[in-house]
Amino acid sequence: MSKAPYTPPKVWTHDAPSGGEFANINRPVAGPTHDKVLPVGKHPLQLYSLATPNGVKVTILLEELLALGVTAAEYDAWLIRIGEGEQFSSGFVEINPNSKIPALLDRSEEPAIRVFESGSILLYLAEKFGHFLPSDRAGRTETLNWLFWQMGAAPYLGGGFGHFYAYAPEKFEYPINRFTMEAKRQLDVLDRRLSENRYLAGDSYTIADIAVWSWYGQLVLGNLYSAAEFLNVQQYTHVQRWAQEIAKRPAVLRGQRVNRTWGDEASQVPERHQAADLD
Repeated sequence: MSKAPYTPPKVWTHDAPSGGEFANINRPVAGPTHDKVLPVGKHPLQLYSLATPNGVKVTILLEELLALGVTAAEYDAWLIRIGEGEQFSSGFVEINPNSKIPALLDRSEEPAIRVFESGSILLYLAEKFGHFLPSDRAGRTETLNWLFWQMGAAPYLGGGFGHFYAYAPEKFEYPINRFTMEAKRQLDVLDRRLSENRYLAGDSYTIADIAVWSWYGQLVLGNLYSAAEFLNVQQYTHVQRWAQEIAKRPAVLRGQRVNRTWGDEASQVPERHQAADLD
């Protein structure tokens, strides 16, 4: 016997957790749940994060900057265990009132500058250090086009497809079909763009590639949601070429390991305070 169709109440109330992998940290209000001061290391840049697709965007960029010899991009990366609700501490909420990783504190400025939302952090660091963002108006705009495309598109991939396909307590045909269709449409957008360009903004590797690769590159390489076969990602040949090229970059390999606490033990670097931590 099929379940009766759900009828929304006149006024929604949060009566009980909805189930699923992240039900214990979902709540309909903002603000801190507990007092805790965040740790601070020796470097001007203090990163508080986890190696999710949004988190690795920032560690990849920082490692790319260091690979170019930008010593001022040295950073301390502190682990925020989102499954345990550490993003709701008073110290973290002070840096990011939205309680999402990653969050960055730049102590080289007086007063220190907080930066939250992964796209904002990428743009801030690219502008601060003058790399991975073209200086000409056309190149800069095309880079930002794709950076903001990722910021708007990824919730359909993550909170939409990823949630209903991989994390929801029950599988339902309608939301899986709905978000699978959108995820594949987005992959087609990327594939068409990359059929004519080496990178998203043209010939140069930029923060747009870092941002988009962290979600869609990892997806087509089979590192996200165990969904590569289901989405038939091999059909997106230009995305595959681009994703594989970026995956081989030494800074990308290093950046993915920072704040990682799962998978092969050799890939896990829960905290990073100096380059030697990644040796």
